[in-house]
Amino acid sequence: MTEIHPNLDINELPIITTETPTNHHFKVSLLSLVDYPPGFSRKVVAEVVATFLLVFVTCGAAALSTSDEHKVSQLGASVAGGLIVTVMIYAVGHVSGAHMNPAVTLAFATGGHFPWIQVPIYAVAQLTGSISASFALRALLQPIKHLGTTTPSGTDIQALVMEIIVTFCMMFVTSAVATDSKAVGELAGLAVGSSVCITSIFAGPVSGGSMNPARTIGPALASNNYKAIWVYIIGPVLGTTSAVRCYSFIRYTDRPVQSLSSFKLRRSKSIDGSVRDKDSLGLV
Repeated sequence: MTEIHPNLDINELPIITTETPTNHHFKVSLLSLVDYPPGFSRKVVAEVVATFLLVFVTCGAAALSTSDEHKVSQLGASVAGGLIVTVMIYAVGHVSGAHMNPAVTLAFATGGHFPWIQVPIYAVAQLTGSISASFALRALLQPIKHLGTTTPSGTDIQALVMEIIVTFCMMFVTSAVATDSKAVGELAGLAVGSSVCITSIFAGPVSGGSMNPARTIGPALASNNYKAIWVYIIGPVLGTTSAVRCYSFIRYTDRPVQSLSSFKLRRSKSIDGSVRDKDSLGLV
């Protein structure tokens, strides 16, 4: 592309600048990096709402359990955490993917299932939902001071290893039902929620079973308790990213990898060729 710029000095020729195709393509690709898809704001709001409800239920149940087990038992708190994950997947999975976890979003991006440019926005949305829920709990559950904060019961290393293992388990299941078209998808939300419930029951007495940096950071801010907070950031990130890579290695498919992880009702053709909805979950 050539542009002519007039020179004010009449004794000199006009200045001619040429934009090479390479420069033009670079500008286009640079603009595409900051151009979010239509409806992206709906996805962000869905992540805020889903993470708010996740933290509100899990941390609220944990806070009540810690203060008085006659109100909510430790087992009940773990079951509540698994159930809210299941419910949110079915509620907003078709909108935003129902990540509700910065470590999950980062892991999906690492595995090539989620755009890197959207990762920071998703993380901010998840932290916003978590912090809002935590301060709402502080107002509602006074005088309880520890609002579902996750801290090690033993050493920091024990809690770190536990968080890596249980988060690996949760993300391994999530990778199977959310990225592999050959996995059974009818009860995908139940599978992920059950994995969260099972792992939190086991990890609760050791590390608190966070598996989610947002789920730890929000209550830590509201409770002003930052003990070993690094464990609940590094542990879930290592667990989720290693789980995605592990499942990517063992998965077998002759189809290209899905570009975006999200749950949505699958559609299939009936015998007469018409399209009908199946009561199952798959990928967008």
